[in-house]
Amino acid sequence: MSKQQRGKKHRTPQKRVPRPSVPRPRRAAPALPGSMDHMARMLEHAKPDQLVELVLPFLWVALSDGRAPANICVDACLTLRNAYGQLGVRAELLPVTVAIRKKNGTGTVYGSLTPSWTGTSWNGHCALVLPDSERFVDPTIEQFDEVRKIGMGPMVGKVSMSSRPGWLVEPGTQVMLQRGDLVLAYTVAGPQALSSIVEHPEAIAHADGHRRTGVNTAALTLAALRAKGVRDRAMQAPHPRLHALLQAIGDAPYESDEAQDVRFCLSDQSDQEQWLRLDEIPLPPETPAAWPR
Repeated sequence: MSKQQRGKKHRTPQKRVPRPSVPRPRRAAPALPGSMDHMARMLEHAKPDQLVELVLPFLWVALSDGRAPANICVDACLTLRNAYGQLGVRAELLPVTVAIRKKNGTGTVYGSLTPSWTGTSWNGHCALVLPDSERFVDPTIEQFDEVRKIGMGPMVGKVSMSSRPGWLVEPGTQVMLQRGDLVLAYTVAGPQALSSIVEHPEAIAHADGHRRTGVNTAALTLAALRAKGVRDRAMQAPHPRLHALLQAIGDAPYESDEAQDVRFCLSDQSDQEQWLRLDEIPLPPETPAAWPR
């Protein structure tokens, strides 16, 4: 069987060395290729509608700190789906194949339009689609050697949304993106490919872990977005839940507890300190609920 036919194997949580949900926020972490530098530039220059959507995948890569295998696309996307959702951005899984082509036209196809599981390994590739902004996010594109050599971090681009009710992106749709001298040609798989992820016992068994890690990732993103020179733009982003969270945390200190959950120190109505996770912070009743709903 050729590389194109069998696709790329993706390990799942049971195959992975245990690691904390996130590293401690005040510990300096070595930057992975194209992660921290790009994220810093985005925080400085991104437009309000771009801030959350561009920063989150780069932050996730940086937080993995080399402890997570590069080819955990399913875990990355399930985690980021929850992280985006905590900040009010809807994100959905998008199984794809990706053809990575060089200038001379040669290249390799990774993933499968009909992915399946072998034990706890999934032989496909997965990205995210952000329906409200029509953005496409591939947080683990640098698992592929030819892309990683360029060193620009996760891939974020635009995608055409389907006009058919109930569909986000039409199966068979191609998304063409440029990375250095490479052309990345993504092809969207069908609903069966999505079902092979979300209905599989592996995804179900680790749903709580993906949510918890997503909440922690969103908390650290929120801490970055309240920085001087960033907060005003973040408050202009089209995400009411993000605005409510920024107002709720203000400049409150935060740290990781013994369970490695990120908590903010807030005062209750009696001026008693409370160390709360992001999903525990009281918000005004009109605040939109987190995704997924």
